[in-house]
Amino acid sequence: MERFYLDIAGEARAAADGEWFEAINPATGRPWALVARATREDALAAVEAAASAWAKWRLTPGAERARLLNRLGDLVDANHERLALAETLGNGKTITETRGQMAGLARYFHYYAGFADKLEGAVIPVEDVTAHVYAEWEPVGVCVFILPWNSPLPLCAQKLAPALATGNTVIVKPSEFTSTSIAVLMELVREAGFPPGVVNVVTGPGADIGEALISAPETALIAFTGGEAAGAAVAACAGRNLKRVTLELGGKSPQLVFADADIESAAHGVIQGIFASTGQSCVAGSRLLVHHSLQQALIERIVALVATLKIGDPLDPATRIGPIATAPQLDRVLRYFEIAAADGASLVTGGSRVARGDGEQGYFVAPTIYADVCSDMRIAREEVFGPLLAVITFDDEDEALALANDSHFGLAAGIWSRDGARVHRVARKLQCGIVWANCYRTSSVAMPFGGFKRSGIGREGGSAMIRDYLQQKAVWINTRDGFTASLAS
Repeated sequence: MERFYLDIAGEARAAADGEWFEAINPATGRPWALVARATREDALAAVEAAASAWAKWRLTPGAERARLLNRLGDLVDANHERLALAETLGNGKTITETRGQMAGLARYFHYYAGFADKLEGAVIPVEDVTAHVYAEWEPVGVCVFILPWNSPLPLCAQKLAPALATGNTVIVKPSEFTSTSIAVLMELVREAGFPPGVVNVVTGPGADIGEALISAPETALIAFTGGEAAGAAVAACAGRNLKRVTLELGGKSPQLVFADADIESAAHGVIQGIFASTGQSCVAGSRLLVHHSLQQALIERIVALVATLKIGDPLDPATRIGPIATAPQLDRVLRYFEIAAADGASLVTGGSRVARGDGEQGYFVAPTIYADVCSDMRIAREEVFGPLLAVITFDDEDEALALANDSHFGLAAGIWSRDGARVHRVARKLQCGIVWANCYRTSSVAMPFGGFKRSGIGREGGSAMIRDYLQQKAVWINTRDGFTASLAS
């Protein structure tokens, strides 16, 4: 099988103890590659490499950082098909989806390259006219990125690009389930010409490696994307060590379909929201809140559209529903089918595992819809992270908003209505970080991405994200001849 290595100080290397672990193709349930299993020693070596590289990288002119980022963007663009294949083999997303993601991946590097030579400070007028005072921005230092398994390459790029643009060095810790595509990206980082140690990758199960990276005195910022419980553990560890932290966590995003909505558009939007990525997306529209007058017609149309979605080999361009990414996640989704039935929800379609039909034992489940859901049921409150849609009805706008905001998550929401005033009114009252109206899951590197409440801390994407990777220094210069201490006689 193909082997994928650690990347430390610009060198692809095996783990210190020579151990490997298997990468499993979720479409077949079979191992297809071996990945270096990093030790704590490897993690600390990556920290040392990143800290050493930062001493020079932080002083590299912004124009040079921009040149390298643009070069990396060009290489990513030229290798988007290879990256798409690596992502699909790793996590089972359909090749159609990963090709779309990879086609836009270079945009992160090109976009943030534009900021690298524009990190301007300011001369500040203060009360003492004899002082020349200015404030300037500097990088925070060594950044640790802990990635999930559902979209490793896009989630890495949206952190990596602004961090490098602002003069930081980086250690990437991908999920042990999906490490291989990050290794392919690192080949392009080296080819682009980044100095050794500016970007490092350590792979393997997370607990020991993650704790070592977060606790190391040299690391300054921890950027985590993943589940709520793991995010809380990361934040606690970072807090004990007084590290900056950004968290992009889960969601239980509602789609609000009002009585005046275009049913056809809403049906397509609901499908896009919950069944794209096989529901394995933090912004998955997993709660359908629909006006009672439209419930039957909308569900019938959604079921008819779902019947047209091909489930199977994610490398087949005709496939629209790929496998669940990991065996533990498959078990979790199947348990929620049992939970929904026990809680009294009515199964509309799906609710079971699906065989491929060619003898392969992949991690496939059917797109699943439950009706007669109450807002206190577990499938309406907990993040399933799979293709499970919970349908809840409402009578008026106030009830729809109350249901939508009745969640400890607050990542995203969708609004379906022809009433422009209602769209603005409801968008203002929704307690979440992203609102889509008459569309869903559209995105841009230029827009901030993040949530309210337990959906996270901080934002990714957009110009404001630059500030997360910078710290401000105030400089006071005395322009008088001499200096007299106020305490001296």
